[in-house]
Amino acid sequence: MNKTIVVIGASRGIGRELVLHFAKEESNTVIALARNEKALSYFESFKNVVYAKFDLASETVREDLEKILTNYPIIDIAINNAGTLVNKPFLDLTSEDLTISYQVNALGVIQSVQALVPKMLDSGGHIVNISTMGAFQGSAKFAGLTAYSTSKAAVTCFTELFAEEYKETKLKMNCLCLGAAQTEMLEEAFPGYIAPLSAQEMAQYIYDFSLTAHRYMNGKIIPVSLSTP
Repeated sequence: MNKTIVVIGASRGIGRELVLHFAKEESNTVIALARNEKALSYFESFKNVVYAKFDLASETVREDLEKILTNYPIIDIAINNAGTLVNKPFLDLTSEDLTISYQVNALGVIQSVQALVPKMLDSGGHIVNISTMGAFQGSAKFAGLTAYSTSKAAVTCFTELFAEEYKETKLKMNCLCLGAAQTEMLEEAFPGYIAPLSAQEMAQYIYDFSLTAHRYMNGKIIPVSLSTP
């Protein structure tokens, strides 16, 4: 395969499983990024995994990622998997709740892509944004998730806009709106709910999608869900 892959949000759940999927191919180089550097040390024994602390809440997201990627002239696949969840009644939402939700779930994604584009434009890469079914138009919505779902919805619109702006290039971007998979974040949003898919199963789908879907689609918002939530 011999690809260089960036996974943002790699410390747990689906992100961690994605790194493991890509790392099975020894010719790949996987760059695993997350805010929780201690959790990333899980990958310490993997010869083809490089990990680094990367915080989407930083005021210098673009510059931080550019620095991390200095020694990697070409990125083949980038997966924007990171996210933060605020689960509160609407009137209890604070300015801080809204600001952190939009910075991590939307603005940080956009700023990360600004750092990634120069590494992917000439060779033709695939950027996969991970959103949620709660951000998919016409889907079921849930009380308490205003900050989370609306900020994730911004990523779906960004995907369409980016694809339009770069449609004459080899670089492609698509967005997956994930339904329930058994992750820590799902437990935070819906305590006690048992999802029909494991984090590993969902990661397998994203892995396959990231490798092939850009040959057939660009700027698409794809729902990936077996259940509600």
